[in-house]
Amino acid sequence: MRAQLSYDTVATVTRAKGPVGAGKRSLPNPAGDDLRRLVQSFVRSFGLLARDQTPCGQPLATSHAHALMVLLEWTRQNQQTTQRDLGRALGIDKSNVARLCQRMVEAGHLVQGRCADDGRARLLSLTKVGERVARRVESSSRDRFQRLMAAIPATSRAGVLASLAALNQALAAEAPPRRTAPALTMTASRQTPSPLHD
Repeated sequence: MRAQLSYDTVATVTRAKGPVGAGKRSLPNPAGDDLRRLVQSFVRSFGLLARDQTPCGQPLATSHAHALMVLLEWTRQNQQTTQRDLGRALGIDKSNVARLCQRMVEAGHLVQGRCADDGRARLLSLTKVGERVARRVESSSRDRFQRLMAAIPATSRAGVLASLAALNQALAAEAPPRRTAPALTMTASRQTPSPLHD
């Protein structure tokens, strides 16, 4: 899947080249800018920024829904799961996965227990309610992606999948970004962390 470069992008590249023999300098990467715009557009259009609903329409935070689907898959495989395992699968740190698990416990979707081999590790198990919700989320997710794929021309589908696979490989090879302090937004009575950093 090739990103179509805009006229502004092409013009910027042409100007940046300058006359032959000009001094070397670091040039912007127009393809990277196009990738950034396309990914940001997808994130917004797909509904990933909603805090209280998944892109497939379930009334859950996206991280909660993904945790349910990961745990459901591991339950089917009879795989023992800890908070650390879940954090790695979701790409979130220890403190965030601990808060996520606590919210899932409060929702009645998860139970946590101590690991016999490591008293510091927390074992995770879906409750019966959690399994039902996870199956519903999984079904809704599949339906959404089936509709999305059906809207892509048949001749372009293989290219779309190959491009996404290449993007995932690039992300896996890239060093994770360094965490920065959350931005603060002012409220009438106190400062609170920006939701974009949650």
